[in-house]
Amino acid sequence: MSEITYEYIREYLMAIEPDENSLLNNIREDAIKKNVPIIKSEVKNLLRCMLAVKKPKMILEIGTAVAYSTIIMSDFIDESGKIITIERSNEMIEKAKKNIKLANKEDKITLLEGDASKILPSLTESFDVIFMDAAKGQYLTFYPECLRLLKKDGLLISDNVLQNGMVAKSRFSIPRRQRTIHNRMRQYLWELNHNPNLQTSILPIADGVTLSYKKCD
Repeated sequence: MSEITYEYIREYLMAIEPDENSLLNNIREDAIKKNVPIIKSEVKNLLRCMLAVKKPKMILEIGTAVAYSTIIMSDFIDESGKIITIERSNEMIEKAKKNIKLANKEDKITLLEGDASKILPSLTESFDVIFMDAAKGQYLTFYPECLRLLKKDGLLISDNVLQNGMVAKSRFSIPRRQRTIHNRMRQYLWELNHNPNLQTSILPIADGVTLSYKKCD
């Protein structure tokens, strides 16, 4: 059972959701079957709600995986907008390309292949929304570039920040092999909360999500 959300609550919330379209449902079921990490249901609905309010023209996603969240977000940008998404796994890239094509979203979604730490400094666009869902130990590395690329009044959304409650525990109660990620995620959450140019909320849903609003350039 999750140490963030009771399982019976998650099951109830999922039971009352409207049906998903067949493509997204197939992508989700295939990802679960193959143990590919994708956003949880609560995060999916949070993204949809926030994007419906924000009405972004430019979205940056760090961590495409199989493009499940990418395709979901693409429904909330207008005809002139686009999503740039970054993925480094060759296996995920091939699956993402296939799913983007099946969704008929190739004109809205640009997939950049490679390590985000190398790609982010080369980007010159400004983004209304940045969705971070990549290697958790790298969030702190990506953070300065995200601030540079995020527009004034933009929204930085970071997924899986509580890591099944592990981040809230003492480092001495964490297995040694996980302590580096534990420490870096704690630093990341501290930076988000103490940056005077950000208004941040940490939501204890799914595996933990942060919403960070950028006040000015």
